[in-house]
Amino acid sequence: QVSLVESGGGSVQAGGSLRLSCAASQYNRDTYCMGWFREAPGKEREMVAGIERDGTTTYTDSVKGRFTISRDNAKNILYLYMNDLKPEDTAMYYCAADLFWRRLSVGFADYWGQGTQVTVSS
Repeated sequence: QVSLVESGGGSVQAGGSLRLSCAASQYNRDTYCMGWFREAPGKEREMVAGIERDGTTTYTDSVKGRFTISRDNAKNILYLYMNDLKPEDTAMYYCAADLFWRRLSVGFADYWGQGTQVTVSS
């Protein structure tokens, strides 16, 4: 069982930055693929960024060059650094983990956090 707890959301103006954190209990860096998803009102949930067991990262096109996913294995924390935020980035952001990338990448992860809200004003 893996427990995920997100933090770091908030309200910022366009062009600002935020760092999201996801603290994972019983996290084994050699076992789980992890990712950040977001869900905005009226829109489908999408993977924003993911990181595979070998460290390979993936980003959705709209955040490439602005967001960076990383993990601190010593502290069992997954991060999402978000720069040059835009109003369209406004959403609830969720951390997720799964043993298999093919499941995580399509949103069928076994473990999810409770979410943290990001609001970007113009």
